[in-house]
Amino acid sequence: MVAWKRQLILFGGFHESTRDYIYYNDVYAFNLDTFTWSKLSPSGTGPTPRSGCQMSVTPQGGIIVYGGYSKQRVKKDVDKGTRHSDMFLLKPEDGREDKWVWTRMNPSGVRPTPRSGFSVAMAPNHQTLFFGGVCDEEEEESLAGEFFNDLYFYDATRNRWFEGQLKGPKSEKKKRRRGRREEPEGGSKLACGGTGTQAPVEVVKEVVAEDGTVVTIKQVLAAPGSAGQPQSEDEDSLEEAGSPTPGPCPRSNAMLAVKHGVLYVYGGMFEAGDRQVTLSDLHCLDLHRMEAWKALVEMDPETQEWLEETDSEEDSEEVEGAEGGDEDEDEDSGEESGVED
Repeated sequence: MVAWKRQLILFGGFHESTRDYIYYNDVYAFNLDTFTWSKLSPSGTGPTPRSGCQMSVTPQGGIIVYGGYSKQRVKKDVDKGTRHSDMFLLKPEDGREDKWVWTRMNPSGVRPTPRSGFSVAMAPNHQTLFFGGVCDEEEEESLAGEFFNDLYFYDATRNRWFEGQLKGPKSEKKKRRRGRREEPEGGSKLACGGTGTQAPVEVVKEVVAEDGTVVTIKQVLAAPGSAGQPQSEDEDSLEEAGSPTPGPCPRSNAMLAVKHGVLYVYGGMFEAGDRQVTLSDLHCLDLHRMEAWKALVEMDPETQEWLEETDSEEDSEEVEGAEGGDEDEDEDSGEESGVED
Protein backbone atom coordinates (compact mmCIF):
# COMPACT_ATOMS: atom_id res chain seq x y z
CA MET A 1 0.00 0.00 0.00
CA VAL A 2 1.22 3.53 -0.77
CA ALA A 3 -0.06 7.04 -0.12
CA TRP A 4 -0.98 8.81 -3.35
CA LYS A 5 -2.25 12.38 -3.00
CA ARG A 6 -5.36 12.13 -0.78
CA GLN A 7 -5.75 8.39 -1.22
CA LEU A 8 -4.20 5.11 -0.11
CA ILE A 9 -3.69 2.70 -3.01
CA LEU A 10 -3.65 -1.00 -2.15
CA PHE A 11 -2.67 -3.82 -4.50
CA GLY A 12 -2.71 -7.63 -4.34
CA GLY A 13 -2.07 -9.89 -1.38
CA PHE A 14 -3.15 -13.41 -0.49
CA HIS A 15 -5.44 -15.40 1.75
CA GLU A 16 -4.58 -18.88 2.98
CA SER A 17 -6.59 -21.36 4.99
CA THR A 18 -5.95 -24.95 6.04
CA ARG A 19 -7.60 -26.20 2.86
CA ASP A 20 -6.67 -23.77 0.13
CA TYR A 21 -5.12 -20.41 -0.75
CA ILE A 22 -5.74 -17.60 -3.20
CA TYR A 23 -3.61 -14.72 -4.51
CA TYR A 24 -4.98 -11.37 -5.66
CA ASN A 25 -4.08 -8.69 -8.20
CA ASP A 26 -6.94 -6.29 -7.57
CA VAL A 27 -6.55 -2.59 -6.75
CA TYR A 28 -8.42 -0.60 -4.10
CA ALA A 29 -8.32 3.06 -3.09
CA PHE A 30 -9.12 4.50 0.32
CA ASN A 31 -10.17 8.15 0.26
CA LEU A 32 -8.65 10.07 3.17
CA ASP A 33 -11.35 12.74 3.00
CA THR A 34 -14.47 10.54 2.96
CA PHE A 35 -12.94 7.46 4.70
CA THR A 36 -14.43 5.15 2.08
CA TRP A 37 -13.02 2.29 0.00
CA SER A 38 -13.49 2.00 -3.75
CA LYS A 39 -12.34 -0.68 -6.16
CA LEU A 40 -10.33 0.51 -9.15
CA SER A 41 -10.56 -1.17 -12.55
CA PRO A 42 -7.40 -0.15 -14.43
CA SER A 43 -7.21 -0.77 -18.16
CA GLY A 44 -4.24 -2.53 -19.74
CA THR A 45 -2.44 -5.71 -18.66
CA GLY A 46 -1.34 -5.56 -15.05
CA PRO A 47 0.62 -7.85 -12.73
CA THR A 48 -0.47 -11.44 -12.19
CA PRO A 49 -1.87 -12.28 -8.72
CA ARG A 50 0.82 -12.11 -6.04
CA SER A 51 1.73 -11.09 -2.52
CA GLY A 52 4.87 -9.57 -1.03
CA CYS A 53 5.41 -7.11 -3.88
CA GLN A 54 6.75 -3.62 -3.25
CA MET A 55 5.18 -0.33 -4.28
CA SER A 56 6.54 3.20 -4.57
CA VAL A 57 5.32 6.51 -5.97
CA THR A 58 7.30 8.03 -8.84
CA PRO A 59 8.15 11.74 -9.17
CA GLN A 60 5.77 11.86 -12.15
CA GLY A 61 2.82 10.75 -9.97
CA GLY A 62 2.64 7.10 -11.02
CA ILE A 63 2.89 3.99 -8.82
CA ILE A 64 5.52 1.31 -9.38
CA VAL A 65 4.71 -2.30 -8.48
CA TYR A 66 7.74 -4.61 -8.44
CA GLY A 67 8.34 -8.28 -7.68
CA GLY A 68 6.33 -10.41 -5.30
CA TYR A 69 5.64 -14.08 -4.72
CA SER A 70 2.89 -16.52 -5.57
CA LYS A 71 2.41 -20.26 -5.69
CA GLN A 72 0.18 -22.67 -7.52
CA ARG A 73 -0.73 -26.32 -7.04
CA VAL A 74 0.98 -28.59 -9.56
CA LYS A 75 -0.41 -31.82 -8.11
CA LYS A 76 -2.02 -33.07 -4.93
CA ASP A 77 -0.21 -31.70 -1.87
CA VAL A 78 2.56 -30.23 -4.07
CA ASP A 79 2.82 -26.48 -4.65
CA LYS A 80 5.24 -24.57 -6.84
CA GLY A 81 6.36 -21.11 -5.78
CA THR A 82 7.17 -18.29 -8.20
CA ARG A 83 9.42 -15.31 -7.46
CA HIS A 84 8.28 -12.44 -9.65
CA SER A 85 10.82 -9.95 -10.95
CA ASP A 86 8.61 -7.97 -13.33
CA MET A 87 7.67 -4.31 -12.92
CA PHE A 88 4.48 -2.41 -13.71
CA LEU A 89 3.42 1.22 -13.66
CA LEU A 90 -0.05 2.20 -12.45
CA LYS A 91 -1.03 5.76 -13.28
CA PRO A 92 -4.11 7.93 -13.86
CA GLU A 93 -5.20 7.93 -17.49
CA ASP A 94 -5.31 11.37 -19.11
CA GLY A 95 -4.83 12.97 -15.70
CA ARG A 96 -8.16 11.65 -14.38
CA GLU A 97 -8.13 10.29 -10.84
CA ASP A 98 -11.13 8.05 -11.50
CA LYS A 99 -9.55 6.22 -14.43
CA TRP A 100 -6.31 4.26 -14.20
CA VAL A 101 -4.12 2.27 -16.60
CA TRP A 102 -1.46 -0.44 -16.20
CA THR A 103 1.79 -0.33 -18.21
CA ARG A 104 4.51 -2.99 -18.10
CA MET A 105 7.97 -1.54 -17.49
CA ASN A 106 11.28 -2.85 -18.83
CA PRO A 107 13.98 -0.94 -16.96
CA SER A 108 17.57 -0.90 -18.19
CA GLY A 109 20.69 -1.19 -16.04
CA VAL A 110 21.77 -3.76 -13.47
CA ARG A 111 18.60 -5.23 -11.96
CA PRO A 112 18.32 -7.34 -8.78
CA THR A 113 18.48 -11.09 -9.06
CA PRO A 114 15.11 -12.83 -8.46
CA ARG A 115 14.21 -12.88 -4.78
CA SER A 116 11.46 -12.34 -2.25
CA GLY A 117 11.40 -10.82 1.21
CA PHE A 118 13.37 -7.75 0.14
CA SER A 119 12.78 -4.37 1.76
CA VAL A 120 12.11 -0.97 0.21
CA ALA A 121 12.58 2.67 1.18
CA MET A 122 12.61 5.98 -0.68
CA ALA A 123 16.16 7.24 -1.21
CA PRO A 124 17.25 10.81 -2.02
CA ASN A 125 16.45 12.16 -5.50
CA HIS A 126 13.16 10.22 -5.45
CA GLN A 127 14.91 6.91 -6.13
CA THR A 128 13.51 3.65 -4.77
CA LEU A 129 15.99 1.64 -2.71
CA PHE A 130 15.85 -2.16 -2.48
CA PHE A 131 17.77 -4.12 0.19
CA GLY A 132 18.37 -7.81 0.88
CA GLY A 133 15.87 -10.63 0.47
CA VAL A 134 16.02 -14.37 -0.04
CA CYS A 135 15.98 -16.72 -3.02
CA ASP A 136 14.37 -20.01 -1.99
CA GLU A 137 15.28 -23.18 -3.84
CA GLU A 138 12.21 -25.33 -3.43
CA GLU A 139 12.02 -29.09 -3.79
CA GLU A 140 9.13 -31.38 -2.96
CA GLU A 141 10.24 -32.04 0.61
CA SER A 142 12.92 -29.43 1.27
CA LEU A 143 13.46 -25.69 1.14
CA ALA A 144 16.83 -23.94 1.13
CA GLY A 145 17.32 -20.21 0.87
CA GLU A 146 20.14 -17.94 -0.27
CA PHE A 147 20.02 -14.64 1.60
CA PHE A 148 21.25 -11.25 0.34
CA ASN A 149 22.50 -7.97 1.80
CA ASP A 150 23.00 -6.02 -1.42
CA LEU A 151 21.58 -2.64 -2.41
CA TYR A 152 19.83 -1.64 -5.61
CA PHE A 153 18.37 1.70 -6.68
CA TYR A 154 15.59 2.22 -9.19
CA ASP A 155 15.49 5.64 -10.88
CA ALA A 156 11.95 6.15 -12.19
CA THR A 157 12.95 9.30 -14.06
CA ARG A 158 15.39 7.35 -16.23
CA ASN A 159 13.64 3.97 -15.84
CA ARG A 160 16.94 2.40 -14.88
CA TRP A 161 18.37 0.10 -12.19
CA PHE A 162 21.63 0.83 -10.39
CA GLU A 163 23.54 -1.48 -8.07
CA GLY A 164 24.65 0.22 -4.85
CA GLN A 165 28.44 0.05 -4.57
CA LEU A 166 30.38 1.22 -1.52
CA LYS A 167 33.38 3.46 -2.20
CA GLY A 168 35.11 2.84 1.11
CA PRO A 169 36.23 5.53 3.57
CA LYS A 170 38.75 8.08 2.27
CA SER A 171 41.18 7.43 5.12
CA GLU A 172 41.36 3.79 4.12
CA LYS A 173 42.16 4.75 0.53
CA LYS A 174 45.19 6.80 1.62
CA LYS A 175 46.41 4.05 3.91
CA ARG A 176 46.03 1.53 1.12
CA ARG A 177 48.12 3.65 -1.26
CA ARG A 178 51.03 3.96 1.21
CA GLY A 179 51.08 0.33 2.31
CA ARG A 180 49.58 -1.97 -0.27
CA ARG A 181 50.82 -5.15 1.37
CA GLU A 182 49.43 -4.52 4.82
CA GLU A 183 46.96 -6.99 6.22
CA PRO A 184 43.47 -5.62 6.95
CA GLU A 185 42.93 -4.70 10.57
CA GLY A 186 39.93 -5.46 12.72
CA GLY A 187 38.43 -8.14 14.93
CA SER A 188 36.40 -9.89 12.23
CA LYS A 189 37.72 -13.08 10.69
CA LEU A 190 38.57 -12.22 7.10
CA ALA A 191 39.52 -14.66 4.37
CA CYS A 192 40.91 -12.66 1.45
CA GLY A 193 41.86 -13.97 -1.93
CA GLY A 194 45.22 -12.14 -1.78
CA THR A 195 46.69 -8.81 -0.75
CA GLY A 196 46.55 -5.87 -3.09
CA THR A 197 43.84 -7.50 -5.25
CA GLN A 198 40.12 -6.97 -5.68
CA ALA A 199 39.15 -10.45 -4.51
CA PRO A 200 35.90 -10.94 -2.60
CA VAL A 201 36.10 -10.78 1.18
CA GLU A 202 34.43 -13.38 3.37
CA VAL A 203 33.30 -12.23 6.81
CA VAL A 204 32.51 -14.92 9.36
CA LYS A 205 30.41 -14.25 12.45
CA GLU A 206 29.54 -16.82 15.09
CA VAL A 207 26.39 -16.87 17.22
CA VAL A 208 26.34 -19.20 20.23
CA ALA A 209 22.93 -20.53 21.28
CA GLU A 210 21.89 -21.25 24.85
CA ASP A 211 22.42 -24.97 24.33
CA GLY A 212 25.98 -24.38 23.16
CA THR A 213 25.28 -24.82 19.46
CA VAL A 214 27.38 -22.53 17.30
CA VAL A 215 25.66 -21.01 14.27
CA THR A 216 28.08 -19.56 11.71
CA ILE A 217 27.02 -16.60 9.57
CA LYS A 218 29.12 -16.29 6.42
CA GLN A 219 28.98 -13.11 4.38
CA VAL A 220 30.82 -12.71 1.07
CA LEU A 221 31.40 -9.07 0.14
CA ALA A 222 32.26 -8.09 -3.42
CA ALA A 223 35.15 -5.71 -3.88
CA PRO A 224 34.22 -2.04 -4.42
CA GLY A 225 33.67 -1.23 -8.07
CA SER A 226 33.61 -4.90 -9.12
CA ALA A 227 30.07 -4.62 -10.50
CA GLY A 228 27.53 -2.01 -11.43
CA GLN A 229 29.58 1.05 -12.32
CA PRO A 230 32.54 0.78 -14.74
CA GLN A 231 36.08 0.86 -13.39
CA SER A 232 38.23 3.94 -13.83
CA GLU A 233 41.18 3.66 -16.18
CA ASP A 234 43.45 5.25 -13.56
CA GLU A 235 46.21 2.85 -12.56
CA ASP A 236 45.81 3.71 -8.89
CA SER A 237 42.05 3.13 -8.88
CA LEU A 238 42.41 -0.54 -7.98
CA GLU A 239 44.94 0.13 -5.26
CA GLU A 240 43.05 3.12 -3.78
CA ALA A 241 39.96 1.07 -3.01
CA GLY A 242 40.32 -0.28 0.50
CA SER A 243 38.91 -3.55 1.77
CA PRO A 244 35.12 -3.37 2.01
CA THR A 245 33.73 -2.72 5.46
CA PRO A 246 31.38 -5.41 6.80
CA GLY A 247 27.79 -4.29 7.07
CA PRO A 248 24.51 -6.06 7.83
CA CYS A 249 24.76 -9.79 7.28
CA PRO A 250 22.49 -11.25 4.55
CA ARG A 251 18.83 -11.26 5.63
CA SER A 252 15.23 -10.99 4.52
CA ASN A 253 12.32 -8.89 5.81
CA ALA A 254 14.52 -6.20 7.35
CA MET A 255 13.08 -2.85 8.45
CA LEU A 256 14.25 0.16 6.43
CA ALA A 257 14.00 3.91 6.95
CA VAL A 258 15.76 6.91 5.37
CA LYS A 259 16.30 10.15 7.29
CA HIS A 260 18.37 13.11 5.97
CA GLY A 261 19.98 10.87 3.36
CA VAL A 262 20.99 8.17 5.85
CA LEU A 263 19.63 4.63 5.43
CA TYR A 264 18.83 2.66 8.59
CA VAL A 265 18.51 -1.14 8.48
CA TYR A 266 17.09 -2.97 11.50
CA GLY A 267 16.56 -6.65 12.15
CA GLY A 268 15.18 -9.21 9.75
CA MET A 269 15.82 -12.93 9.68
CA PHE A 270 18.00 -15.59 8.09
CA GLU A 271 18.18 -19.37 8.24
CA ALA A 272 21.04 -21.52 9.48
CA GLY A 273 20.22 -25.10 8.61
CA ASP A 274 16.87 -25.92 10.16
CA ARG A 275 16.95 -22.91 12.45
CA GLN A 276 15.50 -19.47 11.80
CA VAL A 277 17.45 -16.64 13.38
CA THR A 278 15.71 -13.36 14.18
CA LEU A 279 18.13 -10.43 14.10
CA SER A 280 18.12 -7.34 16.31
CA ASP A 281 21.11 -5.37 15.03
CA LEU A 282 20.89 -1.84 13.64
CA HIS A 283 23.11 -0.43 10.87
CA CYS A 284 23.21 2.83 8.95
CA LEU A 285 24.69 4.01 5.67
CA ASP A 286 25.14 7.55 4.33
CA LEU A 287 23.55 7.33 0.89
CA HIS A 288 25.26 10.52 -0.30
CA ARG A 289 28.78 9.35 0.54
CA MET A 290 28.24 5.58 0.03
CA GLU A 291 31.48 4.94 1.92
CA ALA A 292 30.84 2.32 4.57
CA TRP A 293 28.18 0.79 6.82
CA LYS A 294 28.19 1.81 10.47
CA ALA A 295 26.95 -0.54 13.18
CA LEU A 296 24.80 1.36 15.68
CA VAL A 297 23.62 -1.67 17.67
CA GLU A 298 25.40 -5.02 17.42
CA MET A 299 23.47 -8.26 17.80
CA ASP A 300 23.95 -9.76 21.27
CA PRO A 301 24.18 -13.57 20.98
CA GLU A 302 23.15 -13.99 24.62
CA THR A 303 19.75 -12.47 23.90
CA GLN A 304 18.95 -15.13 21.30
CA GLU A 305 16.24 -17.55 22.35
CA TRP A 306 15.87 -20.82 20.46
CA LEU A 307 12.31 -22.10 20.21
CA GLU A 308 12.32 -25.82 19.52
CA GLU A 309 9.60 -27.34 17.35
CA THR A 310 7.31 -29.99 18.82
CA ASP A 311 5.46 -32.90 17.25
CA SER A 312 2.19 -32.20 15.48
CA GLU A 313 0.24 -34.17 18.08
CA GLU A 314 1.66 -32.06 20.88
CA ASP A 315 0.93 -28.92 18.89
CA SER A 316 -2.71 -29.89 18.45
CA GLU A 317 -3.06 -30.65 22.15
CA GLU A 318 -1.52 -27.29 23.01
CA VAL A 319 -3.84 -25.50 20.61
CA GLU A 320 -6.89 -27.23 22.07
CA GLY A 321 -5.71 -26.42 25.56
CA ALA A 322 -5.07 -22.82 24.62
CA GLU A 323 -8.49 -22.49 23.05
CA GLY A 324 -10.13 -23.94 26.14
CA GLY A 325 -8.12 -21.62 28.35
CA ASP A 326 -9.20 -18.60 26.30
CA GLU A 327 -12.86 -19.52 26.78
CA ASP A 328 -12.43 -19.90 30.51
CA GLU A 329 -10.58 -16.62 30.71
CA ASP A 330 -13.28 -14.90 28.67
CA GLU A 331 -15.98 -16.23 31.01
CA ASP A 332 -14.01 -15.22 34.07
CA SER A 333 -13.32 -11.78 32.67
CA GLY A 334 -17.01 -11.43 31.81
CA GLU A 335 -18.06 -12.35 35.34
CA GLU A 336 -15.50 -10.00 36.82
CA SER A 337 -16.56 -7.17 34.55
CA GLY A 338 -20.21 -7.87 35.53
CA VAL A 339 -19.35 -7.60 39.21
CA GLU A 340 -17.44 -4.40 38.64
CA ASP A 341 -20.33 -2.90 36.69
